[in-house]
Amino acid sequence: MKEVTQALAERVARLTDGDGIHATEVPRLHLIRSAQPTEKFHLLHEPAFCLVLQGRKRVMLAEETFEYGPSRFLVVSFDLPLAGQVVAASREHPYLCLKLDIEPAILSGLMADMAWEKGAPAGGGPGLMLGDATADILDAAARLLRLIEAPGDIPILAPMLERELLYRILQGPHADHLRSLVFGLGRSRQIARAISWIKENYRAPFDMAEVASQARLSTSALHSHFKSVTLMSPLQYQKRLRLQEARRLMLLNGEDAASAGFAVGYESPSQFNREYRRLYGESPLRDVKKMMAESDFAASL
Repeated sequence: MKEVTQALAERVARLTDGDGIHATEVPRLHLIRSAQPTEKFHLLHEPAFCLVLQGRKRVMLAEETFEYGPSRFLVVSFDLPLAGQVVAASREHPYLCLKLDIEPAILSGLMADMAWEKGAPAGGGPGLMLGDATADILDAAARLLRLIEAPGDIPILAPMLERELLYRILQGPHADHLRSLVFGLGRSRQIARAISWIKENYRAPFDMAEVASQARLSTSALHSHFKSVTLMSPLQYQKRLRLQEARRLMLLNGEDAASAGFAVGYESPSQFNREYRRLYGESPLRDVKKMMAESDFAASL
């Protein structure tokens, strides 16, 4: 296993010419590299499979921390506001990761072909999980990676290898957990509705009753099940989206704090500054100056 992982790392190192996120010609497949540890960065992470091949990454969801290194993978099954940090990397041994975005339609078709019964989920849990890569997972990942150097084969082989990789992941010890989360069974489907509605309406004043109605749950049930998946309340989720978007507007568009706060739905500059400092540890002005002075590397998890 160690030799296979090392071979994959060497291939990714050869295919990446610098730090950052590198898109490939294989649909939904990205390669990530960092030659140094990074500061903590925040992003809304969409469903994806992330396999670390070298170095270590730390991921934070609300107050919980998940750390993983070579031959371990992270699966994110819902749109989650995460914080991440590369904690082990050097120029000689950079952090290297293979990331495959999860396409719901492909998973749905895979589930239909496997004739899985749409029964009740085996149990709840956060909308992300860590796992150990099996020999089958590494083999499928290696063959998908090799397609980058054989672009003529991508249209025919990439769809099959993508399905195989997802199939191998879903055959692991966390299968029941993943089935309920990835395929949106039972409560997971309702929480997915709530997340989708909050994403589309995060600038508007928060209305718990409306979110519960969209999810087709009582407010108490929504709060309980939402927190089990995201490790935060629906209101906290909305605040994370607002603050992350405000940070993006200041960093990329050059907006000042007052304008960015207003653009994402804050009517009170003092409330925006207070909540921003609580999440990022600095005032908006100091945080943005610090970010702009550092590397612009913002690797996906």
